Amino acid sequence: MGKRQLKLGLVPTGVGGPGQHNRWLDPEIPGDASVDIDWYIDVARQAEAALFDLVFIVDSQFITPHSPPHYLNRLEPLTLLSALAVSTSRIGLVGTLTTSYNAPFNLARRLASLDLISRGRAGWNVVTSGDAGTAGNYSRDKHYDYDTRYGRALESVSVVRGLWRSYEDDAFPRDRASGRFLDPAKLHRLDHRGEHFSVVGPLNIQRSPQGEPVIFQAGDSEQGRDLGAAIADGIFTHAPSIEQGRAFYADVKGRAERLGRDPDRIVVMPGVSITVGDSDADAIEIEQAERRSDHSFEQALTEFGRSFGWHDFTQYDPDAPFPAHTLEFAKSSFFTNARKLTDLATSQNLTLRQTVETTRKHHPGPFVGSAETVASRIVEWFESRALDGLNIHMNHPAQFRRFTGEVVPLLQERGVFRSGYTHETLRGHLGLPVPSNRRVECAA
Repeated sequence: MGKRQLKLGLVPTGVGGPGQHNRWLDPEIPGDASVDIDWYIDVARQAEAALFDLVFIVDSQFITPHSPPHYLNRLEPLTLLSALAVSTSRIGLVGTLTTSYNAPFNLARRLASLDLISRGRAGWNVVTSGDAGTAGNYSRDKHYDYDTRYGRALESVSVVRGLWRSYEDDAFPRDRASGRFLDPAKLHRLDHRGEHFSVVGPLNIQRSPQGEPVIFQAGDSEQGRDLGAAIADGIFTHAPSIEQGRAFYADVKGRAERLGRDPDRIVVMPGVSITVGDSDADAIEIEQAERRSDHSFEQALTEFGRSFGWHDFTQYDPDAPFPAHTLEFAKSSFFTNARKLTDLATSQNLTLRQTVETTRKHHPGPFVGSAETVASRIVEWFESRALDGLNIHMNHPAQFRRFTGEVVPLLQERGVFRSGYTHETLRGHLGLPVPSNRRVECAA
């Protein structure tokens, strides 16, 4: 492997994701940005011009009137990424798709199609769906429990990868002289029968220049960490501090190593918001002003229930002790996050208002400051193995321009980030090898 280099991803959330209900009021953001393909193309091209590794499209399939604006009205990830594939040439294209409410064959075919359309730039963020209400949109009375969700995910990824290896790389001679289009000996059925899925195969699409899409995973529970260590090429996470970043990094890579995997072939990329100012004090002032304008307490209170299965917290007195019994509503939702919030509230005797306020983060984030400060902090986290890269949330457009125009050049000067693309595929950008077709090798 070559010299370790920082990876950068862009997370565009249009008119505003969690904690940003009012971001769409920024005059630089079109009111319909989350469904405007021209807006996505523009920001993807900005990221590509800055030599980013990937653009990452988040997704969920259940909403309430209290959901963030971007969640209320947004494009489906693979449809969107297919449009970006023909509008960009080098940047990776990663989308969220759930294993709880998609069949493996359908997942394999759609992702392989994106991988061919983009000539080897596709990635799949594997999720199990945290919004329990999603079940009602797929003919189920209730969401799968945690163990079932993660069991399905592990088996689904195995099936999808098996299907991606249906064809050997030279299975299509396409010889006009002999009239021979396919070498049938190089097409392989899957014949999978497992606990959750039965899939015959083969898949009706060839492999791409990167072999198969890059697999990402995001989950902080024990099951989530185990799943990521077992199946992921990349991990999307959250790291509020360098100490927490180092701890997660060491933990998930240690789990992977114990499973016989090379930990250096797993890229850890926490999602972050970055604020750049003329000075550190200026950046803090910008960040605080944006947080105040983007999200009120009342909006935060209604959104707070998402981790708790969208339980309605507006029914409680915000200045009374946090209602700890509400954790029971999170059992089939984002339970790990709900438990952290509940434990925090009960251990510190917080009111509901104080607990909600902790999610609004009034203290400056770790990447807030002058361009020099932000670049130095990123290098510190990178060199201390708190991360391999960053997934940068595109909040206000002016801030993204400052990052690409002021911080990226400093990262390049310090030798931790590329000064030009050297690969054509997402795997190439991330320093990951092309997966061998082990089913073919075993059959040989």
